[in-house]
Amino acid sequence: SSRETRVALCLAALGVADRLVTIQAGPLVRTEGSHATIWCNVTGYRGAVVQDFEWSLYLASAPEREIRVVSTRHGDYSYAAYSSRVAAGDIYVERLSADAVVLHISRLQARDQGLFECYTPNTDGEYRGSYNAKTNLTVIPDTLSVTSTAQTLNKVEGDSLQLTCDVSRQTQQHTHLSVGWYLRSEAGAPPQDLLTLSRDFVLRAGGPYKQRFASGDLRLDKTGSTAYKLTVHRLQPADQGLLYCEAAEWIQDPDRSWYAMTRKQSEKTVLKIQPAEKDFSIQVSTERRAYTAGEPLELRCSIDAQNVQERYFSVSWVFSSSQVAVVGPNAVPVLVGDYVQREATGQLTVRKESPSVYLLKLQSLRPEDTGKYTCRVTERERTLTGDFIDRSKRSRNVQITVQPLRSNMTVSLSSNSTEVEEGRTIQLTCEAHSVLDKATGLSVTWRWADGKGGAKQDLAALDGEGVAKPGPAYSERAAYGEIRVERIGPSAFLLAVHNSVPGDEGQYECAVSEWVQGTNRSWEKMGEKSATKSMSVKAVESSFSVSASSRKPSVTYGDSFDLQCIVKPRHNPRVPAAVTWRFKSSEGAGDAPFQDLVTFSHDGTLQWSKASLGMGARTTVDRTGNVSNFRLSISRAGPGESGTYRCLAQLWRRTYNRTWAKVAERTSNPLGINVVKPAPKLRLHQSNQSVVLVEDGRVQINCSILAQTSAESQHTVLWFARRGAPDEAGGPSEGGEAQAELLLKINHNSAFEYGAYAEEERLQSRVQAERLSAQLHRLTLHRTEAADSGTYFCLVEEWLPDPSGAWYLLAREASGFTRVVVKQPGTGGRSRAERLGGVVKPPTSSVSGDSFHAAVPNARQQVAQRLRREVLGHFGTQQCRGTQCCTVVRLQVEETESNVTVQESSSFRLGCSIPSQSSRESRFSVSWYVARAGRDGAEDCVFSIGHDAVFGNGNCSPSEAPGPDSRLRFERTTSDLYSLTVQQARSGDEGNYSCLVEEWLLNPRKAWYRLAASRSGVTVVAVLPQVSTLMSVVCSNESLFYFVFFYPFPIFGLLLIAVLLVRYKARGSSKSQEGKNGAPLLWIKEPHLNYSPTCLDPPTLGLHPGSVE
Repeated sequence: SSRETRVALCLAALGVADRLVTIQAGPLVRTEGSHATIWCNVTGYRGAVVQDFEWSLYLASAPEREIRVVSTRHGDYSYAAYSSRVAAGDIYVERLSADAVVLHISRLQARDQGLFECYTPNTDGEYRGSYNAKTNLTVIPDTLSVTSTAQTLNKVEGDSLQLTCDVSRQTQQHTHLSVGWYLRSEAGAPPQDLLTLSRDFVLRAGGPYKQRFASGDLRLDKTGSTAYKLTVHRLQPADQGLLYCEAAEWIQDPDRSWYAMTRKQSEKTVLKIQPAEKDFSIQVSTERRAYTAGEPLELRCSIDAQNVQERYFSVSWVFSSSQVAVVGPNAVPVLVGDYVQREATGQLTVRKESPSVYLLKLQSLRPEDTGKYTCRVTERERTLTGDFIDRSKRSRNVQITVQPLRSNMTVSLSSNSTEVEEGRTIQLTCEAHSVLDKATGLSVTWRWADGKGGAKQDLAALDGEGVAKPGPAYSERAAYGEIRVERIGPSAFLLAVHNSVPGDEGQYECAVSEWVQGTNRSWEKMGEKSATKSMSVKAVESSFSVSASSRKPSVTYGDSFDLQCIVKPRHNPRVPAAVTWRFKSSEGAGDAPFQDLVTFSHDGTLQWSKASLGMGARTTVDRTGNVSNFRLSISRAGPGESGTYRCLAQLWRRTYNRTWAKVAERTSNPLGINVVKPAPKLRLHQSNQSVVLVEDGRVQINCSILAQTSAESQHTVLWFARRGAPDEAGGPSEGGEAQAELLLKINHNSAFEYGAYAEEERLQSRVQAERLSAQLHRLTLHRTEAADSGTYFCLVEEWLPDPSGAWYLLAREASGFTRVVVKQPGTGGRSRAERLGGVVKPPTSSVSGDSFHAAVPNARQQVAQRLRREVLGHFGTQQCRGTQCCTVVRLQVEETESNVTVQESSSFRLGCSIPSQSSRESRFSVSWYVARAGRDGAEDCVFSIGHDAVFGNGNCSPSEAPGPDSRLRFERTTSDLYSLTVQQARSGDEGNYSCLVEEWLLNPRKAWYRLAASRSGVTVVAVLPQVSTLMSVVCSNESLFYFVFFYPFPIFGLLLIAVLLVRYKARGSSKSQEGKNGAPLLWIKEPHLNYSPTCLDPPTLGLHPGSVE
């Protein structure tokens, strides 16, 4: 505005603000063929009040070349590419104010895409601030598609209409769609907005259609990804015309405003609506026309017309020319005369069942209701002038005849069973069959007699209003709910005697009376009919029995067994059974009393006694067929559960006052349960063998368990030794047979203790016992001496926990014998060892009992058998089984050798494969070593990872620490395949690489120990150096790079400026020329240097627009 311009000029005069050109923020995305606008304004200017604007375009293909489009100052400003479009008015500038304009581009073309610049010539006398601004305009194809089938539809007033419009677009930009349906009532008339889905997904109805939209008659649903369905219910004549769909594609500009890029319409549908007919017809219907007094009568008046729901009808019921009731358009009935009282008492009903059906119902007909019934219908219609027109019609007369009452009733009595068990319910059903079928006019009286000629007693009575009254002798039982009478149907009655007792046996009678209500609303008795039924009650004591059984009279420690207590007859909730399991231990005296374990009471609760504590007992109840099964389950049986069991059953009856009384008691037969230990399955490796070695060596003797009784078994291992080395025949060297002595013992609870032999021979510091696994134990003698010669073997005791947690000894078994001969160096021991069938190892060797086998002479085997009998004489005997030994260590590492040649700065991979391992529980420590040339065989540690998966925790410490900057990449693709990748290879990485694998296992004390080690084959790695080029040398040296490509250009620029200044002063001319932005000729922008970071392209120097002479 002019005021804002004056304020800007004042601020500029005061030096407060500089010139600022502002353009609409970009990038702006517009569709091809649409109308695009870009606004621009300037502030902080001086001089002329009206500012001029010049618009230019810079294409992406030539960002430095200006293409002039249009100007407010010069008419011939445009270049040839745009001069014709400017002359035709397709491109023009709209001035909003003295310092604000809008650029209009009609029918946008794809070539209009680029960077638009808004430039304002200088009117300030000097250059202050900015004189131009730029924004980016992107032109995309117009992909919006709006299609709808062109058709002509003929509808009737009140019908429904559905039209579908497909709207789609293929743009890659984030755009929103708005879809609307419009109606043009006639050609040339403005369209009416029916319903529109805005770009914000909000449905809005046009003014005339808001009420119909709120009532649900107008809907717009999106039925697919591109389909929009318009639904119009209850069409009106005003809906006739041309219907079409219009869609617009919107995009949000960077200033957060929304812009409609394109808008399209679909093909039009011609809709013709025929007004509905106004005529109607009526009809009265009924089931029959002859009735008996007391029966209900229903008359229905049906209206046959179009659009009944949209029209207003009033219905009048007439009886013999007298009006009965009127139902208006609001469906509220108005009664007339005596019918008001009959409607108040529920004898008459008038209502509107549906828009076209009206009901007149007389609940209880009277003889005076005989006559003619008529339905009269009046329609009220409002004309265009606002007046009302009434049209009336009446139906044909319907003659109704009502006959007086005549009683004809019969009574039948039935029961659920003629004999019931004690405690169950006696249930009798009495049905009255009457012609009148008048439910409210019936009453019933129930009576009982003992069936032996005694007088009848009233049980209970039920009058016509449904009020029950018990008899004098049964009032107390009825008060507690034992006697119940009710009406279960219009003419059916029920008697239920709960918790029956033997005294309820007898004859039952049902007496039904029929009543009729007179005109004065009083009841008159028309007659009475009765029926009888005999019932018997079976006492529960007659069939009460109990028995106990078990499928397992003998069970093993830790197993489970079930005891069955079968109670007959079947479960009766009124006479339930209580069962108590009792037990007498086999460890007690013979006359010891039984103790209660658990009681399943008659009310369904469990009561455990103190005697059941510590037993793994549980109880369940199964009721099947005619019996109740009370099952006692004992899990993890032990010696404490061995004994005699029996169950005690009691029957209880619930009296009418909710108390319990014991009826009978029975005790079952006794059950003997014997709990025994499991059969032992302990078996050891019992092959005999000999070992010969030199003093100061190490000998290892294995004790292998081949089989055990249970997975929970724990073992006590005792190691025995017999002094003296055997002679050639297998006997002691000094004559006689020495007694086997205990060397050391490891209890099943891991307690360790030395025997007398270890103390006498001072072996505590040289003997070592290990548990390599649950089935393998090892004895190791370190720094052997000649006195250590003798026979060694192990004795294994198998222990199992009983269910109470106490450990008991199940079996003992001795292993085979290992004869150890320790020789002094230089005594000819080798030949003697060869005669003995053994092997001599150097002192540093580790000799395992599983690694050497020898054929022991028969004499030696006899000595071994006698020695085993000596030891097992104290613990028990066990036969020797098998002579096969197994190898413990199975670690194997791939030993294939390979050669790898790589270029410098590339990467190479080192693999380490473990095809075989000793145990599934094994873990591995992996280390890679390299032997470089000129190191005399010395190896350097490259990388290591311990068995605990910690880097650097292997058997060596790598020189290069692992981390994010490390060149080493470690991978474990499977459990037995490791790999190490060395990145950015260098010449110093050449050498012979190999991996060392150590196998670790967990001992019984949860400590890790190294089992074995193995090394892989050698991988020879050669690194080829890169060939240096001139460009690589320059790029690799930062100082040389800047000296060649950067420093010459600033120096050249300074020299050029100095030359221009000298020439300018020499000419002495004051002539100055302006460029496009009014700057002097010597106003030269800073040169821009473009160069390739790869040094493959020469640098280029670019200067901004200007002129130099």
